Amino acid sequence: RPPGAAQSGSRLSPAGAPAAAPAPPPARHLFSDPAEVEALRENLLAWYDRCKRDLPWRALAVTEPDADRRGYAVWVSEIMLQQTQVATVIDYYKRWMQKWPTLQALAQASLEEVNELWAGLGYYSRGKRLQEAARKVVLELAGRMPRTAEDLQKLLPGVGRYTAGAIASISYGQATGVVDGNVIRVLCRLRCIGADSSSPAVIDWLWDMANVLVDSSRPGDFNQALMELGATVCVPKAPLCGECPVKQHCQAWRRKLFGRPPPVPDVEDCGVGDCPLCLPATEPWDSSLGVTNFPRKAAKKPPRAMRTATCVLERRGCHGAPEYLIVQRPSLGLLAGLWEFPSIPLTQDLQEKKEREELADHLQTWIGQPVAAKGLQLIGEVIHIFSHIHQTYVVYSLHLDGDVTLDPALSPSRWVTEDEFHASAVSTAMKKV
Repeated sequence: RPPGAAQSGSRLSPAGAPAAAPAPPPARHLFSDPAEVEALRENLLAWYDRCKRDLPWRALAVTEPDADRRGYAVWVSEIMLQQTQVATVIDYYKRWMQKWPTLQALAQASLEEVNELWAGLGYYSRGKRLQEAARKVVLELAGRMPRTAEDLQKLLPGVGRYTAGAIASISYGQATGVVDGNVIRVLCRLRCIGADSSSPAVIDWLWDMANVLVDSSRPGDFNQALMELGATVCVPKAPLCGECPVKQHCQAWRRKLFGRPPPVPDVEDCGVGDCPLCLPATEPWDSSLGVTNFPRKAAKKPPRAMRTATCVLERRGCHGAPEYLIVQRPSLGLLAGLWEFPSIPLTQDLQEKKEREELADHLQTWIGQPVAAKGLQLIGEVIHIFSHIHQTYVVYSLHLDGDVTLDPALSPSRWVTEDEFHASAVSTAMKKV
């Protein structure tokens, strides 16, 4: 059935008459020829066997005989790879698996340890949810990983449809497809899908396609091959179409090569005015873009601008080395549970004098003694881009003389040396500061 349609087929319109189900897209947008599907599988897997990257989680998925450890190894890699480049993840993954090689080991770790190892990977809630889910497997599921995509998604917090499909296919051989950003790009180009690829209806069609295409004899390899193709060949801006093992199945490549044959209805028009997968009439095929006409996404909202005043408080430690005050962020929200220099959000266009006064008042609550606003030394500004926030840190410095007693009633805080700071669970933004 078309995604979103009622299962019973008996939906009623407001007037009481049966509502027509949405028309399925024309066959040219789908994979309806079994011979083509088989050829695509063979070509893609042969390419993957020749060209796949040597990645540590792939080695574990193949060599680890214990099913629970195998599933855990793939799970960790998939969570780390969300919103993060493969090259960045490799070292983090090796350190993680060395420190916590099993679910049981991770379940016994503290959130502080998890945050420390995760620092720099971004999207810190991923590590937190991974550890929470590991504890659930150990305490509630007797240490046994769920074996199907359905159970993985249902039973493990932080495991969505994609991660569940990846673990189930790669670790347990379940013939289920996966759809991530790379797969979306490949499928949209293979079948000239020009509707907004982030819309729920289009995503549902793409999942249907992925499940049709997946090779039941090698589902994990096939899914990894499809993602590998998107990551290394069918890339966003300058795809290497000449090296693509499935270009003969790609309608976007064919259109770029041969243009629009006059006697045949255009693939974007489909001969149907309301095709749910075509390029919109307001943004038709642009010959200068070629295959990069696909996929199309709705325009992103610009990140909101935020300003924060932060102060690097320094004192002379007992061994003569400088020490710096760091405080822990709340357990919910952005950068939850991480450590930072004392900071306060600022309203835009606040005068520097007022900015200093607000920061001085905030610092006084931490160190329990008055802070002269004029004593704060303005160092400069640091800009850090989060996915949805354009953050500017206005950085001040203050050197304290004498001992300072921290109030234990406040959020956790501590004095650290520079080396201890870098070993703590601090964000990349604070390292810039």
